Amino acid sequence: MRIALDTNILAYAAGLNDSARKQVAAELVRKLPQDNVFIPVQAMAELFYVLVTKAALPGTEAKAIILKWCDQYPLIETSQSVLLAAIELSSQHNLRIWDAIMMATSASAECRLLISEDMHNGFTWNGVTVVNPFSKKPHELLTQAMGL
Repeated sequence: MRIALDTNILAYAAGLNDSARKQVAAELVRKLPQDNVFIPVQAMAELFYVLVTKAALPGTEAKAIILKWCDQYPLIETSQSVLLAAIELSSQHNLRIWDAIMMATSASAECRLLISEDMHNGFTWNGVTVVNPFSKKPHELLTQAMGL
């Protein structure tokens, strides 16, 4: 099962925000099958922004974190067709355009899961289901992906 990671999962795994979310995100990244995990390019851009603004890291340190993620997982490009699909998705489902781009990018890479806390847990579009790893009851697809 192909899996995409949203910005917030990467930020938590990098140590931003509360320790409980950091622990869940780090465990998630550790348990997911590495060959099946992908990161939208947009998530990398958003993570860089979060690292330099909210975490107040120097750009060189934020870049090193981004490159580490890029070395660990393949990136999913955002194309014109992905952008147009995202605009349609945003219009039809009242999603923020940035979330719609994450969904459309994940669908373009044939991901089955988009792990994120930003969208409605269980929302499915074009074969991609959003799963919030911080939900009290783990989503069935997430436990399946983690081999639990």
